[in-house]
Amino acid sequence: MNYVKLGNTGVEVSRICLGCMSFGLPGTEHGDFPWARDFDSAKPIFKKAVDLGINYFDTANVYQYGTSEEITGRLIREFGLDRDDIVVATKVRFDMRKDRPNGGGLSRKEIFAEIDKSLKRLGMDYVDLYQIHRPDLAVPFEETMEALNDVVKSGRALYIGASTMYAWQFQKMQNIAEKHGWVKFVSMQNHYNLMYREEEREMIPFCQDQHIALVPWSPLAGGRLAHPRGTKTKRNSMDAISPAVWDRNEHLDRAIIDNLQNVAAKRGVSMAQEALAWMLSKPFITAPIVGTTDPKHVEEAVSALNITLDEEEIRALEAPYQPHPVTDDHGFMVF
Repeated sequence: MNYVKLGNTGVEVSRICLGCMSFGLPGTEHGDFPWARDFDSAKPIFKKAVDLGINYFDTANVYQYGTSEEITGRLIREFGLDRDDIVVATKVRFDMRKDRPNGGGLSRKEIFAEIDKSLKRLGMDYVDLYQIHRPDLAVPFEETMEALNDVVKSGRALYIGASTMYAWQFQKMQNIAEKHGWVKFVSMQNHYNLMYREEEREMIPFCQDQHIALVPWSPLAGGRLAHPRGTKTKRNSMDAISPAVWDRNEHLDRAIIDNLQNVAAKRGVSMAQEALAWMLSKPFITAPIVGTTDPKHVEEAVSALNITLDEEEIRALEAPYQPHPVTDDHGFMVF
C-alpha cells in the first residue's frame, strides 16, 4: 500500500479509501440501500482492506440511517486497529429524521446534534475528517462554517471536508472561514470518474491550486465501469438510486464503457482495475473512495496501484468522452 498526505495536512492516508456506504442493516426500512451488508457480511470485506494496508475509512450518518457508522466502528474495534494509525471520515447534511423539524441540514443545531450522534454510533471520541454531505443552501454559509469550526475546536473532529458542489460555492465557504480565522476545508469529495469529468473544468484546478485533497466518490460509477454494459449483478438488480445518477446520460456513456472494456482487455486486466488505474494516474487525486460488497473487489482496487498507464493508454481511455450536463444533485443524492 502507498500512503499520501491528505491535502495540505500532515495526515497520511492510503491511496485507496474504503467506502463504507455498503455497510449497514439491509432493507429499505433502514435506508436507501437494500443491498447493504450487515456486520457479519461486512467483516470479510473490512478484513481484506485492513490486510492490504488500507487505513482510510469513509462513512456518513445517513448511510442506512446510522447503521453504517455503527458497523464501521464495531469493525474497527473487532480488528483491534490502533486509533492513531487510521483515518475515519463521516458526513452530515441529509435528513436523519424525515418530515420532522430540524431533521437534517447544516444549521448549527443540526451539526452539533449529529456530530455527537455519529461519535456515539462509531464508538469514538473524535473523527479525523468531518464532511458536509453537499451544501445546504437554506442555511447561511457563515452559520455552517462557524459551527464546523467549533466542532473542531471542541476536539470532536480534527479536520473538515466538503463534497459535491459548485466551485464558486466551495471557494465562498473557504473565503468565509479565512475571513473569520475559522478552520477551512482540507478535502473535497466530488463526483469524478471516466464517465463524469466535468469537475476538470473548475473544481479540480481550484483544489490543485489550494492543495486541497481530492477524494472522489464512486470512481467506478456504481459498478458501470466495472462490468460490460448490460451485466446483471445482485446489487444493480435492486439498486434504485444509481440509475438516477448515471443512467440519465446513458447515450453519452455507452462508448466510454465499451472503450474501457476494449482497452482493459488489451492490457489483460479487469475494467475496474483499468478505470482505477486511470484515476490514480492523475496527480491531483489523493484517494478514490471505493465501496464494495465483496472482498475480491477490495483486492482488485488495491492491485490497480501496481498498474502504470502511459500517455497513449490514457488518451485512449479518455477519447470517447463528450461534455456532460453538470450533475446538480445537491438536494437528493446521498453518495
